[in-house]
Amino acid sequence: MPARVLKVHPADNVIVALRNLAAGEQIEFDNAVYDLPYAVGAKHKFVTEDRQPGDPITMYGVLVGKASQPIRRGEPITTFNLKHDADRYGLDKKQPYAWQPPDVSVWQDRTFMGYHRADGSVGTRNYWVVIPLVFCENRNVLILKDAFERELGYAQPEMYRAQVHEMLSLYKAGEMDIVKKMQPFVDESQNQTLNHHQANRPFKNIDGIKFLTHEMGCGGTRQDSGYLCSLLAGFINNPNVAGATVLSLGCQHLQVDMISAEIKRQNPKSNKPLLLFEQQAGTEYALMAQAIKETFLGLVEVNKLERQPAHLSALTIGLKCGGSDGFSGISANPALGQLSDIIVTLGGKTVLAEFPELNGVEQELINRTDDTAKAQKFITLMGDYSAQAEAAGSGFDMNPSPGNIKDGLITDAIKSAGAAKKGGTSPVVDVLDYAEPVTASGLNLLCTPGNDVEATTGMAGSGTNVIVFTTGLGTPTGNPVCPVVKVSTNTILKNRMPDVIDFDSGPIIDGEQSIEQNAHDMLEYIIRLASGNEITQAERLGQDDFIPWKRGVSL
Repeated sequence: MPARVLKVHPADNVIVALRNLAAGEQIEFDNAVYDLPYAVGAKHKFVTEDRQPGDPITMYGVLVGKASQPIRRGEPITTFNLKHDADRYGLDKKQPYAWQPPDVSVWQDRTFMGYHRADGSVGTRNYWVVIPLVFCENRNVLILKDAFERELGYAQPEMYRAQVHEMLSLYKAGEMDIVKKMQPFVDESQNQTLNHHQANRPFKNIDGIKFLTHEMGCGGTRQDSGYLCSLLAGFINNPNVAGATVLSLGCQHLQVDMISAEIKRQNPKSNKPLLLFEQQAGTEYALMAQAIKETFLGLVEVNKLERQPAHLSALTIGLKCGGSDGFSGISANPALGQLSDIIVTLGGKTVLAEFPELNGVEQELINRTDDTAKAQKFITLMGDYSAQAEAAGSGFDMNPSPGNIKDGLITDAIKSAGAAKKGGTSPVVDVLDYAEPVTASGLNLLCTPGNDVEATTGMAGSGTNVIVFTTGLGTPTGNPVCPVVKVSTNTILKNRMPDVIDFDSGPIIDGEQSIEQNAHDMLEYIIRLASGNEITQAERLGQDDFIPWKRGVSL
């Protein structure tokens, strides 16, 4: 019978409800009996001992808050009786760290079918990207998008257009009563079975042409344009990208020579086709006609690339969570952490980002960072980010969303301690600021906001070729160049939102799988995905989210 409660760490003074617990119930756990004066919802926690104001609350073995009101044994923690708190961290508290890598013999000779690049990286997809250096070119990018996607078979199916057409016809005929009584026009099962891969695509080895737009490049600070330059260069250098078309107005802060230089600075071995067009050199018609012609010729060339076997060490996996719940830190995130440890042991790279969601577990990550200079870089980045947020009146303690809180993540430290489980237990090999490329094999820390799209945008800009995104509430987030695998923390979510979720870690909560078994199944899915034999729901829906971080306060 599935367990009803769980204590995550022996040092914890809270117990997690895995099922809804009624007021008045007696819960037996670990040779103790707890009387519950109030109902405790699934994903929420109750205390194992009386707490007075100022007393610590511990979960995942770390301080996650302090009581703000008296809390009796068996009572749930809430935003009313608990306030965020976390332990101080620093190099002076650094402790030795020993790691036992997992047994990866079953994976040692496994491969995926990927696109090999001249710099030695391997793509899980083969994309061409079209990028504006400044927001003035967004319109031209969207015109190119419409032309190329419709003619080359990459446009999304127009499932709902017929519905609008039918309603318009009825409106013109004065039949509004029929419109009001119309049933759903597109059947749910039809929506679920739409085929992403169109049979009539002429370029069989090109997974898509991705058209990015943004609101930057001029009018802001020069620093903003510099960060945008690094990010766009990172997208072009991403292993999943085969070539790029870049549109420039001509007078903006982010100049053509800057993007060319930054691509080479990040990756001296890069030899991808880079097509640069400037509108102020002539008419818009001349710009667009030339861009269409040269881009088409570029597509012809990169279509000659074919998938070839690559060792799993060629994977660079982003570790992300969003729409988190009280199960995130005990099912999907630990499973992803186990997967990260496997990839790292095989010689691959993993990337843990979302610095506001590492609040409270900084010392553990410092302990896991052998290089003192890199540990200090992490401390500096975290400190500067936190200070900037506090100066704007919005500290890390304000990070949990209403949805997080409703589903059991009462303080940022609780959220962060669970979120950090995505990083497994391996040592930290590098610490990167936003838009810095990932180069070291092992677990990397990347400074990004917790914001889902700003974080996934940053990961792809640093070189991830797959992002695994755990969620307890459901989020459709995707990325233009990097497949985003959505992993549910509970099976109820998987069944409720099958058009969003790709993989389910709910069997861990239900007692049907161990964390290790779930991680192994997750890796098998990723191998199929990386080989082009699976596509994510976000890819199927054309969910190409792209938001550069302007380095302002974003949690």
